[in-house]
Amino acid sequence: MSNEQALKQYDAKKYRTPDGYTSDIAVFTILSEKAEPFKPPVMDLHIMLIKRSMTDSEGRPNIEAGKWALPGGFVAPEESAFQSAQRELREETGVSQIHLEHFGVYDTPGRDPRGWIISNAHYAIVPEHHLASREANDDASEVELFSVKDVLELDLAFDHAQIIRDAIEVIKQKLLETTAAKEFLPKEFTYSELQAVLLTVTNDSAIALDAAFARKIKSLPFIQEVEGKKTTRTSKKPTQLYRFIEIEVNNSIYHTKKQ
Repeated sequence: MSNEQALKQYDAKKYRTPDGYTSDIAVFTILSEKAEPFKPPVMDLHIMLIKRSMTDSEGRPNIEAGKWALPGGFVAPEESAFQSAQRELREETGVSQIHLEHFGVYDTPGRDPRGWIISNAHYAIVPEHHLASREANDDASEVELFSVKDVLELDLAFDHAQIIRDAIEVIKQKLLETTAAKEFLPKEFTYSELQAVLLTVTNDSAIALDAAFARKIKSLPFIQEVEGKKTTRTSKKPTQLYRFIEIEVNNSIYHTKKQ
């Protein structure tokens, strides 16, 4: 039977179609508190959320109005879910030209009071300056950065608490299994500055204990000492500076357990 013959027998009315198809975006950054003299920075992982406005862009009452949510919205017929994620992020927060990656599909029955809504979840982790121009617009009345330590205490829309939990796990893997930490460090850094970035996602003793990590960094093949250069930026005693080098790395590059 040819495709043409098969299509004549196909009855789309036999199958229920979703009531909507959406994209949501979890954008993370790491904020650093100003360090005391001779001390390493204190860093904290944050996520960007919007507050859903009381009315939508057409002036109608908004679903889940007043709740904090991931930026996102409905996929248009002429675009992919990924293109929708880029567009919705730009329209609701003013943030654009950052690297997004897809990490999950959410389709649990009842996840959205509007009906059977399937959502594609995307994530990004970027330095804070990429989010400096953020501004609420469209269906968003506010846009803010929240520490991941506090975000799940908020009144969150839809099933965004679950999406955020999953996204945090993805970011942990990103920071611990790739060299993504270099995006939050100066080109030449101390062991304690790298340690501060990694401690935003793990409390593994191999990283949390200063002496253990000071030894560990010397054995990492993708990091090398900057010969003849030390600094008192993070310690009264001059401390060795390091830099990342381009090299293919394997999973769990810091040899740490997931926390």
